[in-house]
Amino acid sequence: MAVARTPNASPDTRTGPDTRADTDACSDPETRSDADARAAAEDALLAVRAAEGDEEAFAVLVRRHAPALTRLATRLLGTRTEAEDAVQDAFISAWRRLPEFQGRSSFGTWLYRIVTNRCLNVLRARRPAAPLEAAGDVPAAEHTTSPARITEARDAVRELREALDLLSAEQRACWVLRELDGRSYEFVADAVGISQDAVRARVFRARRCLTQALGAWR
Repeated sequence: MAVARTPNASPDTRTGPDTRADTDACSDPETRSDADARAAAEDALLAVRAAEGDEEAFAVLVRRHAPALTRLATRLLGTRTEAEDAVQDAFISAWRRLPEFQGRSSFGTWLYRIVTNRCLNVLRARRPAAPLEAAGDVPAAEHTTSPARITEARDAVRELREALDLLSAEQRACWVLRELDGRSYEFVADAVGISQDAVRARVFRARRCLTQALGAWR
């Protein structure tokens, strides 16, 4: 099963049923919940069809989830190339393991778990950790922004990249999912494969480490 890459998809493209953290904060929560439920149901149906050998159904799932998963992998690994490789491997793994998907969680959550585990393996194998190149994008400067402010913002992002490299693989994954993706502790626990208490502990340690490392920017 060849999985097509999505070279034109920006890591900040927002799509899929599991991108609730990126939804407009002014949207009605009940409306968002209904939309999430419909999207999850559509994913489940597509997953069933894909498990029966329908490659087009799986291609729809790839197009729907690839941008958000690539954004996550880029934040975790720091380079777009590694992120795309991780997502590519995750989709291939998902295709092969579709018979194992039993709908106990949403298909999007299942994919997040596969991608997160793949990224964790990459992070653990680094000796030493590679510098993070894309923890977050520097906001586009307005015309009125001074060069000094632009430089300050870039320096802050560089400091964050370096600080994130101080975290363990699991701390980094939990912090990114919780703080950058805005996921619930339950979601993070499911994605990383640890308990919610363990997630809370890792996020707490990550926050403390980052606060100490970024003290100059507080």
